[in-house]
Amino acid sequence: MGILVSLAVLSALIIFHEWGHFLAARFFGVKVEEFGLGMPILVTKPLWKKRWGETTYAFYPMLLGGFVRMKGQDDFDLSKKSEDPDSYMSKKPWQKIVILLAGPFANILLAFLLYIAIAVIGAEALAPSVGATIKDSPAAEAGIKPKDRIVAINGQKVTIWDDIGKIITRSEGPLQITLLRDGKRIDLVMTPRVHEAKSIFGEDIRKKMIGIAPSGEFVKIPMHSLSDILSYAWEKTVWATGIIVRSLEKLIEGIIPADQMGGIVSIVQVTSQASAIGITTLFALAALISVNLGVLNLLPIPALDGGHIVFNLYEMIFKRPPSEKVFYNLTVAGWVLLLSLMAFTTYNDIIRIMRG
Repeated sequence: MGILVSLAVLSALIIFHEWGHFLAARFFGVKVEEFGLGMPILVTKPLWKKRWGETTYAFYPMLLGGFVRMKGQDDFDLSKKSEDPDSYMSKKPWQKIVILLAGPFANILLAFLLYIAIAVIGAEALAPSVGATIKDSPAAEAGIKPKDRIVAINGQKVTIWDDIGKIITRSEGPLQITLLRDGKRIDLVMTPRVHEAKSIFGEDIRKKMIGIAPSGEFVKIPMHSLSDILSYAWEKTVWATGIIVRSLEKLIEGIIPADQMGGIVSIVQVTSQASAIGITTLFALAALISVNLGVLNLLPIPALDGGHIVFNLYEMIFKRPPSEKVFYNLTVAGWVLLLSLMAFTTYNDIIRIMRG
């Protein structure tokens, strides 16, 4: 059941991405000849197809992506190039860029909508409840004990565990921490110390800490108005986008080893596990994968939206498109790179499964 849910989630994310391209193309009067889920690779005959209006909707067995085939656009058969008014190639470069950006934008929008759904259902986060203190730490020396619940730091309200780290990071000098213990409010003063730590990417960092660990208890994030819901969704969407962008940076810098890259098998596996935990966990993971899909598609690789955006930027700057030979060779190289990455990440997935 989990695998079916995973495939349904991935299919929905891909459809939403292509739907973005589709709507933008139709807005500019471009005829969409085919809207496909799956890729016509190895097996070029669709399992199912249906024609509605000017567009054929098709389902292919190779569930590795999706596509919108617009009139006059074929990266591998340039003889199909058309300058008809309803063709993709007849549009101005900036219009084609908007069409290309619409797919990634749709993924970001979907993530935002998923975070809104999570907020409405009831978003949860770690409670600001202390599970343990580190020996000889500022917290231990000041008298913080397990089960204490931190409610304010320097007069700033603490609602969830993440608030503690944010306030400490911004603070200067001693901290006045207000906590609840057996129903009584207690004020303690301590000065955080800078210690060596690990970032979420595994790199060494220096961080101000007081020496406490969470209890593992979860609490509902209070949402009192539509403004709270939209603010939560916006912050989480920005956070997810930042995480994906920084992950790519750390991968390029070599901080994240290449053997930690995961592919479609990992995505299916993790999505299946998330679906077993609960709907909000599944939505949160789907939002992160959706942002990932949107950001990755903006990479300047010719097989992706980002590569085509670069081609159109070239045309805008130099007032002419790149030569057909250059376009074709770069497109082939892009697909070779993309398929190689897919094979490599699948190999990593299989190795991880074999190692348990």
